[in-house]
Amino acid sequence: MSVGVLDVGCFSAHLVVVERDLTRPLVSHKVRLRLDRELDSDGAISRDGVESLCAAVLAARKKAGDVPFLSFATSSVRDSLNSAEVIGKVARRTGVDLKVLSGKEEARLSYAAARHWFGWGAGPMVVLDVGGGTVELAAGSGAEPERAVSLPLGARTLTRAGLTVTDMRAEVAERLEAAFPWGESARAVGCSKVFEQLARLAGARSGAYSPRQLRLKDLEKWIPRLAKLSVRERAALPGISRHRAQQSLAGAVVAEALMKVSGHDVVDISPWSTKEGLLLSLVERSRARKSSAA
Repeated sequence: MSVGVLDVGCFSAHLVVVERDLTRPLVSHKVRLRLDRELDSDGAISRDGVESLCAAVLAARKKAGDVPFLSFATSSVRDSLNSAEVIGKVARRTGVDLKVLSGKEEARLSYAAARHWFGWGAGPMVVLDVGGGTVELAAGSGAEPERAVSLPLGARTLTRAGLTVTDMRAEVAERLEAAFPWGESARAVGCSKVFEQLARLAGARSGAYSPRQLRLKDLEKWIPRLAKLSVRERAALPGISRHRAQQSLAGAVVAEALMKVSGHDVVDISPWSTKEGLLLSLVERSRARKSSAA
């Protein structure tokens, strides 16, 4: 039985439909969004932003056909001032109920995805997920994380705050150190576009399924370089996409702080995150229903 997930983020609405193997999706359909441009000074999504969101959800629904899919929105919708109004309009216009996951639930799903990707042989893991609005952190040694937390320290959040690199470093380090204690013996895994793009910038191979790492020493070299470049110049760098160029500096600062606070000089990159964590849970439910029916 096919299952699907629609991941509505700041920059895209991405529909993925799978049967059993997440590495071979039956459908992968992405519609570009720029909700970062549709936030007013109070943090509310504009009318045009809601219109583009509805259009993206309708396109995904058409692409999915008869396949049931679960749709969820990340912090760009969850933390907007008019979140409830936006979700209500999407439901009325598209017939799709846009779920809003808590930051802690996103952290749990990212952990589950990373655990599945690296397997049990990876041992204890600390999973670091830098999003646009928030940072999700989870740590554990089993199928479920023993601790999970979400903090409003995402790349977009810090960029909008207009802080200098020095102030960003101080703010992020203080908040992270107070979050929860870290174990240096755990394997550090980065699950987000921020970590993927920073690893590529630092020289890692392209391709989601190529083994990749991000080293702290490389990140420390790139932060002052990024600070000196314009947004257009950053967008020309390897790994930095045009729509994420503006917040790439803040993303690098957060990633650096995460590595320092957790005591890791190297982070392994997982191409799977919250979306894949949800897909894995849906696949497992489908298998359980099929097994009980038999």
